Amino acid sequence: MSIATAEAPTTRQLPPSMVERMTLILDAFPHRTSRLTLEDVARATHLPRSTAHRILDQLVKLQWLEHTSFGYSLGRRSLQLGGGGDEASELRSAASPLIHALMLRTGLTVHLATLDEGHVHYLDKIGGRFASTVPSKVGGHAPAYSTALGKAMLAWLAPEDVEQRVEAGMSGTGGRTALDLNAFHRELHQVRSRRGLAFERGESFQHLGCVAAAIQAPEGPIGAISLVGEAGACLERVAPLVLDTARRVSLTLFPDLESRRMRRSRPQVVGII
Repeated sequence: MSIATAEAPTTRQLPPSMVERMTLILDAFPHRTSRLTLEDVARATHLPRSTAHRILDQLVKLQWLEHTSFGYSLGRRSLQLGGGGDEASELRSAASPLIHALMLRTGLTVHLATLDEGHVHYLDKIGGRFASTVPSKVGGHAPAYSTALGKAMLAWLAPEDVEQRVEAGMSGTGGRTALDLNAFHRELHQVRSRRGLAFERGESFQHLGCVAAAIQAPEGPIGAISLVGEAGACLERVAPLVLDTARRVSLTLFPDLESRRMRRSRPQVVGII
């Protein structure tokens, strides 16, 4: 009687050259917005964890990748090869159907913007019933400190970063903008206490009011959405819709954003022996 011998498991051959291994790691990032942990990279590439970690360190030093507390992402060199202008296009593409639905539901003008040093840069504007009375234009800029869009993004930056971005430009806009930095920081604290909702009435334009919320990436805000109405309008009524739309855009771009944050905030349990 013959005894069947078990077939030995196939051992996956690792790429022999460093260039091939680096390429394998870079290929593990399918999108510009991908964020991977060391474990994610080792699992996707089948490289030993120590090997993956050593190569990741080299790629970070050479700016092919970036490393933050949320994991690894494509760095400056990788993004330049792919075309630096695609980041705004990807944000617009993810936000477009959601901000269009927000405009239809509220009848108000919707803005999509990013932070450009001390200014907001308008990427999109979808008109409501009085869109023609809103002086903003796609491609234009406005001071970040005097707009709800700017405050929604600045609220999540370090205080020194806020001051570097806006202090030089805080000379007033003819409205009711608070020019005192301490007062401005207190206002940003209020934004955070409202789960990220920022309001502005008559600071940029006396007849208009805005409510905005930031679109978040793992490292912080990458944009913001606002609703614009008359200065006396009850923007608090539509504020939850703005917050929900911004959150949904964030999750469209970063599907595991909330689960990553939950893992980071989970307390460490120390066993007692």
